Amino acid sequence: MATKAFQKIYTQLEAITKATVALRAQGISNDELAVVDGRLAQVVKTKGDLVTLQVFAGTEGIPTNAEVTFLGAPPTLKVSDELAGRFFDAYGRPLDGGPEVEGKEVQIGGPSVNPYKRRQPSQIIPTGIAGIDLNNTLVSGQKIPFFADPDQPYNNVMAQVALRADVDKIILGGMGLTNDDYLYFKHEFEAAGALDKIISFVNTTEQPPVERLLIPDMALTAAEYFAVEKNEKVLVLLTDMTLYADALSIVSNRMDQIPSKDSMPGSLYSDLAKIYEKAVQLPDGGSITIIAVTTLNDGDITHAIPDNTGYITEGQLFLRADPDSGKVIIDPFRSLSRLKQLVQGKQTRKDHSQVMNASVRLYADAQNAKTKLENGFDLSDYDHRCLKYATAYATRILAIDVNIKIDEMLDTAWELFGTYFSKAETGIKQEFIDQYWKN
Repeated sequence: MATKAFQKIYTQLEAITKATVALRAQGISNDELAVVDGRLAQVVKTKGDLVTLQVFAGTEGIPTNAEVTFLGAPPTLKVSDELAGRFFDAYGRPLDGGPEVEGKEVQIGGPSVNPYKRRQPSQIIPTGIAGIDLNNTLVSGQKIPFFADPDQPYNNVMAQVALRADVDKIILGGMGLTNDDYLYFKHEFEAAGALDKIISFVNTTEQPPVERLLIPDMALTAAEYFAVEKNEKVLVLLTDMTLYADALSIVSNRMDQIPSKDSMPGSLYSDLAKIYEKAVQLPDGGSITIIAVTTLNDGDITHAIPDNTGYITEGQLFLRADPDSGKVIIDPFRSLSRLKQLVQGKQTRKDHSQVMNASVRLYADAQNAKTKLENGFDLSDYDHRCLKYATAYATRILAIDVNIKIDEMLDTAWELFGTYFSKAETGIKQEFIDQYWKN
């Protein structure tokens, strides 16, 4: 973090709130870092010579004559290949006991890639999870959230995606992680021998919530180095964006800004878009793909955080517990990848789309059969077969603990079709029936 050779020290604060201080100062720019009474802070508002600083650790105990020193630059990250395999805090400082990283110092939170330099995403990113690869295939350069209730094992899924995804670098941005979650990620990455391609920026529940606001920019600055400078495929995993938005709300409320929907700041949409729009497919092969967890309150997708997220991103992946199989699955009805058609049947087998559509339609018939059963109606032979198929489909394909390649997912689906249905009941084209039907 850069410093000026001759820094002026200010000692007169005009206002102090729970998260901010204000003072008169000249020549100060937005986002500039400062030290207030020994605590790191950042400029969040300037009006004439009145400067408002957000104090990351809170303002408790800061006197009105506290010393304030401006550091002359916004937060930065040193980027180089030395980032790989390391864990850092919200300021880019090592958490793992290793040495400081040497490299080029880059300002975090810079502009997104020029649209002129973007290419249409066209490379599949397999994850080994059929609820994603088969039904909601991910494409490099895509931005997509996991919507999950807080009791769902979304961090476990993120770790699985990190270890299975076929990419060059994986960057984890953890916001408000419990120490158990942090140690879980660390253990999983180390045990899999995959640390050499994983970089983690972590803010835990023990650290100030406002520090979470730095995590996505740190993660994406590292991602841009490997995607733009090294032409690598980079997957960025952000968890939990609801806690990120809560931190935005804390700062907004403490600055006495009028809240918008659900007590969120009016800038929520642009704050989220600034992060998600970093997803990109570059012409030279590098890419940044973003998967982010958004936890829901009792499944409420109308809340401002998931609602705004849905406008910005290219689909969503829903986690839910399946009562029939006892597994956590990727919900085939509420999940959607808007870019899957760019790779299905082009980089996967020609029968992919037909199998996906038939699988979900038959699963929907099973849900209709369940409704009939709950309402006391008699079930047909087809209904009974649909219910058996649904349990097998959830257990062998949709469950997040199933780790198989896409061809094996397709073959498993064909096996289930042959077990529970006639060829005509699947509605699949005859050419694929002739080639793949398993008697």
